[in-house]
Amino acid sequence: MTERPFYKGFTWGWKATRGEYKTEQAIDSMRKLKETGSEWIALSFWTWQQDIHSTNIVFDYGYTVTDSDVAFAVRQAKELGLKVCLKPVVNSADGIWRAHIGFPEEEAAQPYWERWFASYSNFIAHYAELAEELGCEMLCIGCEMIKTESQTEKWRQLIGRIRSIYNGPLIYNANHGKEEGVEWFEDLDLIGTSAYYPVASVPGDTEENMMANWLPVRNKLAKLSRKFGKPIVFMEVGCRSALGCATMPWDFTREEFPFSEEEQARFYSSALRTFWNEPWFAGFFWWDWSLRLYKTEDAKSDKGFDIYGKKAEEILKSYYVE
Repeated sequence: MTERPFYKGFTWGWKATRGEYKTEQAIDSMRKLKETGSEWIALSFWTWQQDIHSTNIVFDYGYTVTDSDVAFAVRQAKELGLKVCLKPVVNSADGIWRAHIGFPEEEAAQPYWERWFASYSNFIAHYAELAEELGCEMLCIGCEMIKTESQTEKWRQLIGRIRSIYNGPLIYNANHGKEEGVEWFEDLDLIGTSAYYPVASVPGDTEENMMANWLPVRNKLAKLSRKFGKPIVFMEVGCRSALGCATMPWDFTREEFPFSEEEQARFYSSALRTFWNEPWFAGFFWWDWSLRLYKTEDAKSDKGFDIYGKKAEEILKSYYVE
């Protein structure tokens, strides 16, 4: 196994639209993120393809952050002493989760796969070139694209192309429960996953029970790390501050759940306690830190993923701040 790095990170700026990285609100948000002891940000943004069966990925000039926006955010991060993992994402404009982007496996569908990978490779190559120019310290080449992951040779070709452009470490963000389906992890430097594992058995569950439910996950991921000889990073992990969300940490829609910073704090603490000292584990990019933060007095009613002003922030600081 390669020597283990360790990423004390957070995803920053998701949902940003064109020009929003350059606002005073966004700059202040990044400063407050730095105060958590974070050393890295995953600078994550998206553009679109028309639907899950489209073979063409386009840049939405009215929505997607521009290269100028990205350069501004990277400079701001570096001025604060933060390192950057650039994480461009493709979403489907029809509203269907990107995991379903793809085509049938039969031979007749191969021309569609070829066209899609040509477009996606161009998309990632563009940001690989930008990451190299801006000195981004890591590049994530994809996120939760489950249906494409069986196309092993096409992913390997893409990775080879990206390595000819970008000289830093490469990671891919698989989805929880699907990590074992990515045979081309061996071509990357790190294994990434969205670790939204439902570790609470009931709303308001105890931290001890959450830790017990993390253990089989830890054992599975340790085995995966040994198989490929690569460290594992939680490229996404988190839980909303709402009662019941640790039973479904991926949830971002159920407004009927009551506020509970305790449930979020227990999720954070259980994950940190379970994985922090594992020799094969290489850190966290928590989901997520908004570039438009609420006022501190509103922290006790916000039911989102943000931890600013909540108990989970203090727990994270106890690990991140040396």
